[in-house]
Amino acid sequence: MTETEIETNEQDVDVLVVGGGAAGLSAALTLARARRSVLVVDSGEPRNAPADGVHGFLSREGLAPGELLRIGREEVTGYGGRIVSDLVTAVRRVGERFVVETAGGRSHGARRLLVTTGLVDELPDVPGLRERWGRDVLHCPYCHGWEVRDEPIGVLATGPMAVHQALLFRQWSPDVTLFLHTAGELTGEQWEQLAARGIAVVDGEVAGLDVEADQLSGVRLASGRSIPVRALAVAPRFEARGAVLAGLGLTGVNHPMGVGSYVESDTTGRTDAPGVWVAGNVTDLVAGVMVSAASGMAAATAINADLVADDTRAAVAARRGAGPFSPAAEAANCQQVLGERRHGIESVLAGDEVGRREAKGR
Repeated sequence: MTETEIETNEQDVDVLVVGGGAAGLSAALTLARARRSVLVVDSGEPRNAPADGVHGFLSREGLAPGELLRIGREEVTGYGGRIVSDLVTAVRRVGERFVVETAGGRSHGARRLLVTTGLVDELPDVPGLRERWGRDVLHCPYCHGWEVRDEPIGVLATGPMAVHQALLFRQWSPDVTLFLHTAGELTGEQWEQLAARGIAVVDGEVAGLDVEADQLSGVRLASGRSIPVRALAVAPRFEARGAVLAGLGLTGVNHPMGVGSYVESDTTGRTDAPGVWVAGNVTDLVAGVMVSAASGMAAATAINADLVADDTRAAVAARRGAGPFSPAAEAANCQQVLGERRHGIESVLAGDEVGRREAKGR
């Protein structure tokens, strides 16, 4: 067990974060700095693990994904946040709190729940794609475009966003080829756009990839023909990893763009289940690392505000329960208004003592 881990069924924490990626750690850092007790349970399966580096993240450009998480964990634990390496298997509501069960046999209680479990990339059924995913089989030009600039880039068409993806990658290279594969027929407008941008179109189903010296060298068609490329852009289907929320009545819904499923929330990450927030790719399928981190911070501030309101309601109720004329309430009111000038038995006795001293002095 590392210094950042605990294995105990302790008292409830204010917030339990499921998932320790950029969104989860950013939220945990914000909550810990807000003096909230926070616990992160992370299964250690980051989506961007195959990538060489994180890109577009100001001040962290090119940093290895694992290194970014290491730094984030240190920052969270530096403010008193705690991290457990485990897999959450179930979440249930017990009264006004949540109970989280893990594969390691742990049970944790929390007042609020933040789920940042990300998504799963479902790739087309083409041999070799998964093995090269995140290396030279890519999907996001903003994440990987610079690294393959001016190289021959292929785009595998599997859905309605293929032409858009090809036009995007054209910004990084003049040599882009769209492989129609199993996609439907293009419209006249799309043909015109591709022609105007000098994007080649290849008909026929893709059967596999050609690799030389651990480097993608071409796309192989079912006909046996091979087209040279150094990178292949693919549009996977994004499936939110939200199964843990099923016990709370939350399930993934189809994205309006038809690119996958996500867990619905408002702009702060609040879901329809009271006390439950989401952040990162589980609710925003196209968010990069920096956007995911920002969404974690936004959710954390919303959660803290919700807890402040809850704490205030409890304090008001406790004050009212004491009664407006109870000894405790009377003493508190006198102290607040009069301070040392308050009346009562203590001040009378003190006055008597002063009088006795003065009389004795005479």
